[in-house]
Amino acid sequence: MTLQRHMARSRLAVYYELTKPKIWYLLVFTAIGGLVAASNIYQIEVSAATWLLAIFSVAAGSAAANTLTNYHDRDIDGKMERTKSRPLPSGRISPPVKARNFGYALAAASLVLAWGISYTATPIQGALATAFIGFGLFNNIIVYSYLLKRRSQFNIILGGLCGGSPPLVGWVAVTTADLWTMGMVLAGLVFVWIPLHIWSLTMRYRDDYNRVDVPMLTAVRSESTSARVIAASTLAMVAFSLVPLFLTAGGAPASGMVYAVTALASGALMVAISGWVVARPTERAAWTLFKFSSPYLAVLFIGIMVDTAL
Repeated sequence: MTLQRHMARSRLAVYYELTKPKIWYLLVFTAIGGLVAASNIYQIEVSAATWLLAIFSVAAGSAAANTLTNYHDRDIDGKMERTKSRPLPSGRISPPVKARNFGYALAAASLVLAWGISYTATPIQGALATAFIGFGLFNNIIVYSYLLKRRSQFNIILGGLCGGSPPLVGWVAVTTADLWTMGMVLAGLVFVWIPLHIWSLTMRYRDDYNRVDVPMLTAVRSESTSARVIAASTLAMVAFSLVPLFLTAGGAPASGMVYAVTALASGALMVAISGWVVARPTERAAWTLFKFSSPYLAVLFIGIMVDTAL
């Protein structure tokens, strides 16, 4: 019995790894950011059921997207040094159809959970949450992975729109007020962050991507050009991070001093690191920028949450 439990835990661990938890942890955090900001701004008490439905719908949807893109990319993942040990190319999940079915189940669960917000909040909030989850799944799996990733240097721009879905789900779980202003700006923070995050990663692993003919922009361009592209995307991201300072939500400023200091200080650090990438366009510099990019996004959302609480 002990051996059976150990084997069951091992199988669960492999499927958990398949979902790329480091990615969906961050996306769930942005959903929490949207939910907390909206509830603070409008002084709306959110039920525990709504909290759970919003968080788990985003977690399941993000995990589904990662699982199904892993399934689609299993051929090239097996040829890349960075990814060859993943569950599918390493053979730890076999046959691959098991991973596909697991991804389908997660996707269905995410849509059902999002729709559940109709019963804990309002029907329009549930419908919008479901629509945002559905859009995120479609954009990531179909648009990015199946249509653009292996064809276009600019794949991550259109393919990164899905990143804005989690904070929108968090926002509409609370309210639909100012959805198309403050809600969309929170989504935009994730969207403008994604190209920098991915391009710095692909510059670090350019040989891997070129080996499998995936034309990521910073893999197929020269290192100097790639560094300039990364620097430009960093400047655009930092500039966009200041937008909440000029917005109002619920009849009051959407952000204040805490977010201003957070955005300016963290943005200055990101610009400095991207400047280093331009000065020394090496894989090491690109990797450093990539490692700092995830905490940067988290810090912005922490700033928003703290500011709206105050």
